[in-house]
Amino acid sequence: MPQRAARALAICKAIHGQGMQFGIGSKGSLGNAILDLYAKCGDVNYAEKAFSWLEGRDILAWNSLISMYSRQVSIQKVKWHFRLLKRHGLVPNEFTYSLVFSACARTTDIDFGKQVHCDLVKVGLELSSFCEGSTIDMYASCDCLLDARRIFDGVLEPDTVSWTAMIAGYIRGNLPEEALEVFEKVKKAGHEPDEVAFVTVISAYIGAGNLEGGRELFSQMPNPNVVAWNVMISGHAQRGYEVEALHFFEKMRKFGIKSTRSTLGSILSAIAALGATDCGLLVHAEAIKQGLSSSVYVRSSLISMYAKCGRMEAAMKVFYALEEKNLVLWNAILGGFAQNGYASEVMELFTQMKRCGFQPDEYTYTSILSACACLQYVEVGQQLHCTIIKNRLTSNLFVGNALVDMYAKSGDLEESRKQFECLKSRDKVSWNAIIVGYVQGEKENEAFKMFQRMNLTGIAADEAALASIFSACANTQALDQGKQVHGLAVKSGLELSLYAGSSLIDMYAKCGDIGAALLVLLHMPKRSVASMNAMIAGYAKDNLEQAINMLGQIDDMGMRPNDITYSSILDACNGVQGLILGTQIHCCVLKSGIWYYEDFLGVSLLRMYMNSESTPDACILFSEFLSPKSVVLWTALISGYTQNDCNEEALKAFREMRRHNAPLDQATFVSILKACSILSSLRDGRQVHPLIFHSCFDSDELTNVALLDMYAKCGDVKSSVQVFNEMTSKTGAISWNSMIVGFAKNGFAENALRIYDTMKQSNVVPDDITFLGVLTACSHAGMVVEGRNIYGEMVNHYRIQPRVDHNACMVDLLGRWGFLEEAVAFIDKLKSKPDAMIWTTLLGACRLHGDEIRGKLAAEKLIESEPQNSAPYVLLSHIYATLGNWQEVNSLRRKMKEKGVKKLPGCSWITVGNKTNLFVAGDQSLPRAGEVYALLKNLTSLTKKAGYTKAENLLDGV
Repeated sequence: MPQRAARALAICKAIHGQGMQFGIGSKGSLGNAILDLYAKCGDVNYAEKAFSWLEGRDILAWNSLISMYSRQVSIQKVKWHFRLLKRHGLVPNEFTYSLVFSACARTTDIDFGKQVHCDLVKVGLELSSFCEGSTIDMYASCDCLLDARRIFDGVLEPDTVSWTAMIAGYIRGNLPEEALEVFEKVKKAGHEPDEVAFVTVISAYIGAGNLEGGRELFSQMPNPNVVAWNVMISGHAQRGYEVEALHFFEKMRKFGIKSTRSTLGSILSAIAALGATDCGLLVHAEAIKQGLSSSVYVRSSLISMYAKCGRMEAAMKVFYALEEKNLVLWNAILGGFAQNGYASEVMELFTQMKRCGFQPDEYTYTSILSACACLQYVEVGQQLHCTIIKNRLTSNLFVGNALVDMYAKSGDLEESRKQFECLKSRDKVSWNAIIVGYVQGEKENEAFKMFQRMNLTGIAADEAALASIFSACANTQALDQGKQVHGLAVKSGLELSLYAGSSLIDMYAKCGDIGAALLVLLHMPKRSVASMNAMIAGYAKDNLEQAINMLGQIDDMGMRPNDITYSSILDACNGVQGLILGTQIHCCVLKSGIWYYEDFLGVSLLRMYMNSESTPDACILFSEFLSPKSVVLWTALISGYTQNDCNEEALKAFREMRRHNAPLDQATFVSILKACSILSSLRDGRQVHPLIFHSCFDSDELTNVALLDMYAKCGDVKSSVQVFNEMTSKTGAISWNSMIVGFAKNGFAENALRIYDTMKQSNVVPDDITFLGVLTACSHAGMVVEGRNIYGEMVNHYRIQPRVDHNACMVDLLGRWGFLEEAVAFIDKLKSKPDAMIWTTLLGACRLHGDEIRGKLAAEKLIESEPQNSAPYVLLSHIYATLGNWQEVNSLRRKMKEKGVKKLPGCSWITVGNKTNLFVAGDQSLPRAGEVYALLKNLTSLTKKAGYTKAENLLDGV
């Protein structure tokens, strides 16, 4: 309640109390005056009590009560008391009728209005100027313009109220020409519109969205008062014309008009939308000079302005400067922190607010639920939900929308949908919350269904809905659906707006139609960093040079690249050239002053150095990140090490991460288990296993798959099977594939086929990896018939196009078990040209069976495709040597020397303690090489004594 009304109410209660003591508080003029003051202060409870105690209620008392209900838009109570006063034998006067017409106008209750109009005619008050104006206003407000105009034309001398009501009605009905015609008649009739008429008509123009008409009329106003200026400022600010609102504010100050609370509230709203902090500081200073800074309305507007400009420190200063705070201020500061993503601070402030004795309202809960969504505090959100139910706020649309959003962002899409369906009425925010939730939860099909349902209910999609659906199309590569939504966006005129337009560009770019993406960008009237970023990300995948050109255009347009801009380019940098460009981008980031020590840009920089095989630079960068480092940064480092075959360093980084008590997530476990697999370090893998249980990732499918794969690659098939059997979720093919491949690689072909059969019985559809594993198992076990059948099943039943490795498996299966003729026939029937993998497989099979003719053919094809590969020379020489063809062996040796082909030495390793020791054939650089070779010499001597003869090294010295 405003301070003046509160003071007036307090005085009224004091007078009323004194009057009651003297026995006159409910009599005559004093009783009427007390009732009227209660009514004007909006205190319904005291007004109704005063009315019930009043002795000899006259028409003035009834008017006071009806006036209060009319202002509160309680049309039912207005109707009830109007009928009641007539039952008491009182005759309504012109003021009574005017109040009832006003209530009907506010609620557009034309039926009751017409009944009262008939009653007005019966009592002969229809020609009262007071009633004429209110009657015209009622009909005009209810869009009955013909009836309003009929009454208006019948008035002999229309007053300002009549003129204004008629003009406002035409403007609301989107008939500006008729409104101007009436306005011109006012002038011709010699009636100079007063300030009230001007302001009313200007307000009507602005309210109908006709800003141009409002500006024209405002320019005709002789000396606009502060109310007229406020209408122009607030009207432009509310409709997205913030710059024009600022211009009006500046003009108002030049004319020497002092600002009111409404002025400052409206202009601060415009400044907040523009993010113009400097202008906000000037307005704040003016508020202090004029003594308006203590107003709750101005204070809350200042807090909102600073919050939307990202200046939460300034917002907090404004908040704490007032000793007495009310719920409005608490809601403003909570909303500010929530909008800026400071979820933890929102929760702390909420606790403070409750300690101060304030009870949350619907706006409070909206902010708190938003914070819970950001922090994914679903349990806290559920507790708040219970409180909301107890306080009977579930029917409030703002609260309902916040609940839908909170559950969706916390990952509980089922509960989010339940809350959405419980909403009695839905606005665009409701639909957007559930659609965005489905898109973020990777349930794109559900998002499409909800978007379609929203359109069928007649709610037009706004920018947020279109942007979300474009993202869903991009995620699922649904270009055709994206084009359909694009057509819908064109119809609604939103396809070139900044937010939806940027998402549209991103959709086309991710779906591979870069030409369409560029076309959208070129047609956008105004470009933002977001739209340019979407284009850069699209180009970066295949045309890095063009992406760099787009980065230059951002600078040319006077915009500043952000972390997403640089990250898009960094993600495309790899190799030597990528390192040069990536380093330059790193320098640009440093010069721009962008904070890159956090996850998003920091990970992109780290990944760039790792992808460019510049591990030392990545380590230096990682050391520069502030401590404590996030799990994302640690995981990026470990993953990068594994990617660059620095698996020992990956294990060291993991141990260091544990020493720093950094939390572990799914990606961390997958990366470190991969390192253990590559090193065949069963000991380290077993140490990771209990950490998975302690971190509650034992039910995560991807983590279990990585664990299963590690055990299988380290040869511990028993543990691999145990992990597989204990998995609670095996919905995807990936889990089954890992077990099949694990069995196949370790020689358990029958087990692999059994798992394959169980997989099909579990209604899990096999994919290309499944068949690769099964074919490998058949090849190792000599199951030629089964292999042929499974290959046919893959092609004919599951319609999977065989890859090179599938074909190589079939060649290996046939060749290894002596079906060399069939293997060659299989190669000849291939639709694509056989590559090195297939010829290597055939050559290996020819070596096994001593097939010189087919072996020579395979070797020639392999040498043709990979001239520097030593494998064909080595394998073919083994074939010749086995057949005793030493002339061909020497010929191959000469060819290798002439072409500079070198055989890579073999290697093996063993883990002792925490260290893995690598041994390479002929390597003399080992720390204890002397001891190793001495032991090897003794072992060789012992084997000779046992009757073992060393095989001749056919390519010794090559």
